[in-house]
Amino acid sequence: MLTLYSYPELFGVADNNGYGLKVYTFLKLAGVPFVHEHIFDASAAPRGQLPYIVDDGTTIGDSETIIAYATGKYRLTIDAALSSEQRRTNHLVTRMLDDLYWVMSYSRWKDERFYPAFRDGFIAQHPQVSAEGFEKAKAYNAQRYHYQGIGRYAPEQAYARGIADLQVLAEIVPAAGFVHGAAPTSCDAGIYGFVANIYYFPIPTPLKAFVDAHANLVAHCERIHAAVSA
Repeated sequence: MLTLYSYPELFGVADNNGYGLKVYTFLKLAGVPFVHEHIFDASAAPRGQLPYIVDDGTTIGDSETIIAYATGKYRLTIDAALSSEQRRTNHLVTRMLDDLYWVMSYSRWKDERFYPAFRDGFIAQHPQVSAEGFEKAKAYNAQRYHYQGIGRYAPEQAYARGIADLQVLAEIVPAAGFVHGAAPTSCDAGIYGFVANIYYFPIPTPLKAFVDAHANLVAHCERIHAAVSA
């Protein structure tokens, strides 16, 4: 059976990282049986990044590569009816979520207004992680943010980027149903992966304030959450 390795759950969300939650949600929505293993150390993962899967001895990393692999091997039809235009939309949304990832991560690890609540909530749910280990992860992420660029932004500038991304999502996510119609597709799995990691976290970042203020984003998130949590 396929095994998904990804970061631990937090605040009722199956993975506290948007990419891992995207893959988890895609597999659930597509009906692929799998085992979910939560890990903290990504050093053994392809490219040192989570999530990854192991399937019949084959190891695959990168969320989009995992989705493409599973779609081909298991002949998944979740996206089969999409038009060329809808597939282009999916591609653009996927790349935009890559940008939103950095702002969401910044809000947890870099912004000192919110970091303590994230740290304390994480350690309370995963006491095997020490405060010292968490501080090391914080320092590592600070380096990542600096070299990626988001760490050189003032907080209001960083959040402006993320809110611009969320605004686009608010304009394409319908009040009912899913992005491309009555049934969810991989696009919905990706959006949920990131929005759920904002909406369900009881940390009042500007990103959460935006999501909370948009009923369509909240309803979409709750629809997917109910479907994959059953």
